[in-house]
Amino acid sequence: MTHVNAIEIDSLVKDYGSLRAVDGVSFEVAAGEFFGLLGPNGAGKSTILNILAGLTRPTQGKARVMGKDVVREFRSSRRNLGVVPQELVFDSFFPIYDVLRTQSGYFGLRNNDDWIDYVLERLHLTEQRDYYGRQLSGGMKRRLLVAKALVHRPPVVILDEPTAGVDVELRRHLWEFIEEIHRAGTTILLTTHYLEEAESYCQRIGIIGKGKLLALESTESLLAKHTDREVVLTFADRQNGDSAEWARFGPRLSDDGCKMSLRTYGEQDRAALWRQVKESGVEIVDVEVKHPDLEDVFLELTAGQR
Repeated sequence: MTHVNAIEIDSLVKDYGSLRAVDGVSFEVAAGEFFGLLGPNGAGKSTILNILAGLTRPTQGKARVMGKDVVREFRSSRRNLGVVPQELVFDSFFPIYDVLRTQSGYFGLRNNDDWIDYVLERLHLTEQRDYYGRQLSGGMKRRLLVAKALVHRPPVVILDEPTAGVDVELRRHLWEFIEEIHRAGTTILLTTHYLEEAESYCQRIGIIGKGKLLALESTESLLAKHTDREVVLTFADRQNGDSAEWARFGPRLSDDGCKMSLRTYGEQDRAALWRQVKESGVEIVDVEVKHPDLEDVFLELTAGQR
């Protein structure tokens, strides 16, 4: 049996006049994977998503969804894809239940009411099924976009900033449902500026800047490559943050003078710090080592890319 990736991007280039928005990007997303595509504003993320959705054509290169070329096999490609856009796009003139029925019809689906009922229930929109789009709050409109993207049960779903403007409780409900459909086998491609979401849910991450792919690897290995650590020392007595012995670590002293934050780079640097602590003779009552998160890695890779 031939293996088919959920998404394939091959040497993709997109020019807008003299501006090259996407510059030779290649990556694959395996079927059933939870993949994060991250980058600062203007990096080229939206252009790649628009090409996958068939909203714009690449200048060079290929893009496929479930093995179907997004240009030559648009109908099949689009049928395999559900897109939750970043912008709030909704129909104000029909109740949301009718909107979802109409959306089903676009994909040739009839008698889809049971699935629509289930999606509305899981997205906590059942009580609003007869509301018009203009009657919904911002968070409800966002969930309606998720429902529209899932109404034809696509095997691949693009989530473009899915929790923007959603409050904490609704965000939790939304992620519970997204995790549920992912466990059922749906491939997820996520873009988000909430990097803790990407770190929590994505198995692999691609980071782009100025149209180029800067990193592509598992979330775990991406974090492991970032060797910086912030070390916080708590002293028994007040310390002088300007002391030359700490200067090499760029210390920051707390207001009470009893806590000092120091930046170390790699194991050798941390070993030098522990020697410095021992030689200084100061009494340490607590040590905290703060491990890097995805935000640290993201900022390091995209420095100067905005």
